[in-house]
Amino acid sequence: MAKRKAATKPAKSFEETLWETANKLRGSVESSEYKHVVLSLIFLKFVSDKFEERRAELVAEDKGDYLDMVEFYTMQNVFYLPETSRWSHIQQHAKQGDIAIKIDSALADVEKSNASLKGALPNNYFSRLGLDGSKLSALIDAIDNIDTVEDKEEDTVGRVYEYFLGKFAASEGKLGGEFYTPKCIVNLIAEMIEPYKGKIYDPCCGSGGMFVQSIKFVESHHGNKKDISVYGQEFTSTTYKLAKMNLAVRGLSANLGEVPADTFFKDQHPDLKADYIMANPPFNLKGWRATDELTDDPRWNGYETPPTGNANYAWILHMVSKLSENGVAGFVLANGSMSTNTKGEGQIRQKLVENDLVDCMIALPSQLFYTTQIPVCLWFLTKNKKADKDRDYRNRQGETLFIDARKIGSMISRTQKELDANDIASIARTYHAWRGETKDGDYEDEPGYCKSAKLEDIRKHDYVLTPGRYVGAAPLEDDGIPFETKMTELTQTLYAQMEESAKLDEVIRKNLEGLGYGK
Repeated sequence: MAKRKAATKPAKSFEETLWETANKLRGSVESSEYKHVVLSLIFLKFVSDKFEERRAELVAEDKGDYLDMVEFYTMQNVFYLPETSRWSHIQQHAKQGDIAIKIDSALADVEKSNASLKGALPNNYFSRLGLDGSKLSALIDAIDNIDTVEDKEEDTVGRVYEYFLGKFAASEGKLGGEFYTPKCIVNLIAEMIEPYKGKIYDPCCGSGGMFVQSIKFVESHHGNKKDISVYGQEFTSTTYKLAKMNLAVRGLSANLGEVPADTFFKDQHPDLKADYIMANPPFNLKGWRATDELTDDPRWNGYETPPTGNANYAWILHMVSKLSENGVAGFVLANGSMSTNTKGEGQIRQKLVENDLVDCMIALPSQLFYTTQIPVCLWFLTKNKKADKDRDYRNRQGETLFIDARKIGSMISRTQKELDANDIASIARTYHAWRGETKDGDYEDEPGYCKSAKLEDIRKHDYVLTPGRYVGAAPLEDDGIPFETKMTELTQTLYAQMEESAKLDEVIRKNLEGLGYGK
C-alpha cells in the first residue's frame, strides 16, 4: 500500500521566522520592553546596509578620499556610521559577553553622528535590561539574514517594522494601543481624506503609522512624497523614539517636536495650520488637566471648556484649531463621543454641527483593535464644504454624511476583525461620491448603510451623531413566499412545539412523582 504523502506546510515568511527568534527573549524581558530591542537592532541593520551600499558607490566612483566625510552620505539621505556602529562590527562580536554594551555604544554613536536622529534611539537600553547573551546573539544572527536594500522596489525593512509593530500590539493587549493603530483603520482614513499635497499633522502620533500610510497613499496614486510635510507630537518617550525610527527607516523626515511632550500642555507646533489631520487619540482619557488649568486656552475659542473627566472633546477642539482654511481631519474616537452630554460635551458637539464642521461620521465594526472592545467611530471634520472646481466637489454646506459600517469586515482570528481592501474602497467610494467626485458616480442614500442628513435633521436628533439614527433599517429581502402560506407554516410549527412541550411536562411530572415529590 502506497504511503500517503504528508501535507507540506507553507513556507514561513522571513517576518514570521524573525518573530519566532525574537519571541525567545520573552523569558527574561517584558514584551513592552523587548520590542525596543528588536526594532533597534533592525534599525541598526538597515542604516548599516544603506551606509555600506553608499560606501561601495564612493569606492566605485574613485572617491576613496571621501569615505569618512559625513556630507557624502547625507547628500543621498544616508546616515553616516562610525566603524564601531556598523552592523559588521556588531555581528563580529555577537558571541562576546559584552555585546549589549557594544550595541548601546553603536546606537549612541549613530545618534551623535546624525543630527536628524537626535532623541530617536534607545539610551543604554541593552545593558540595563540584562539580556541573555545567547538569545541576543541568536537574534542578531536572525536579523543578519535580512537584506534590507537588495530589492529597490520592496520596502523590506518597512514590512518588518509594520509586521512587528502589529505583533507587539497584539501581544501587549491594552498597552499596545499606545503606539499602534490597526492598519485597516489608517488605510481607511487615508483613502477618505486623500492627503496628496500639503501639511499632515498627528497630535498623538504613536509610532508614526498615520504618516507612513499617508506617504504610501501618495505613492500608490503616483504622487510625489516630497509634496507632503509631516508634523506630529507624542507624549511617551519610548513611543516617540519608535516613531522617529519608523520614519527614518522609510527615509521620511518629520518634525515631531524637540522632545516627547504633552500636546495639551506643551504644544510644539503652536502656529501650525495643517491641510490634513489624522489621529487616534487615547480613548476617554481621564484627568488630562486639573480643574483650573487650560480653562481659557485659545484652542477652545468659541466653545465650552472640555471637561476634566474625558479628553475626547479636548482632542477634537485641538484638531479644529490646527486646521487650515480648507483643511480636513479624520480621527478615531470611542462611540460615546457621538452622543454624550456630560459637562458641556453636548454643547460643544452642537456648535461643531452649527458651525458646519462635521463632514462625515462612520460607525465602525467591533473587534478591529487589539487593545479594546470599546465600539469606535470615525469623525471627519472640514473647514470648507463648498464646491471645489479643482476637484469637482459638490457644495455640501449644511449637510453631513452618515455611514453605518458596523456589519462590514471579516474575522481574521478568534478575537480580531479586519476591513479588507474591498471594504475600505466601498466606504471611501460612498464618501467621495457624496462629495461629488465624478469618478465615483452619483450618490444615493441607502437605507441601513448611508444617509446624507441636513442640519435640520441633526437638530431633530438633539445633535446626536450616531449613524444608526439617520440611516434607518435596511429593507428586508422578499423571499417570494405569500404571507398566508408563511403564516400557515409558522402556526403549524408552533402547535407542534406546544404539543411536544405538553408531553415533556408530563414526563417531568411522572419523574418527580417517582421520586416522592408529586402533588
